[in-house]
Amino acid sequence: MLEALRDWFLSLGTEYGVNPWIFGGIYVGAIPLFSLSVAWLVRNARQRRSIVAPALAAGFFFVSAYLYLIIAGENVPAWVYVFVVLLVAGGAWSAVRKVRAQIADATAPEGTPAPPDASGGTLPPEA
Repeated sequence: MLEALRDWFLSLGTEYGVNPWIFGGIYVGAIPLFSLSVAWLVRNARQRRSIVAPALAAGFFFVSAYLYLIIAGENVPAWVYVFVVLLVAGGAWSAVRKVRAQIADATAPEGTPAPPDASGGTLPPEA
């Protein structure tokens, strides 16, 4: 069963001109870089410095694997592009909400109520 799944996964790369190992490597490799970019963004927001460069870096690392798919892919069905756009839009929306909550928490004066978290609840006060 695992062999059949592996063969199917690798056949997708041949069919569409995308190396699944490269896609996976970019996807996994971008995770720590995305996290570092978000930390950089929050730090700059706390220090009231420009967040443009870290936001661009975070955005690039967020979509890097999908950029590879779009650039290197051949004969990729239209539904894949729609799926990628929906995935990126949903992930970006989630990331923006999380970053806004972190920035609000980091820049709030001492003694103010905790801002709402990404799920709509309130964050617990820091000890």
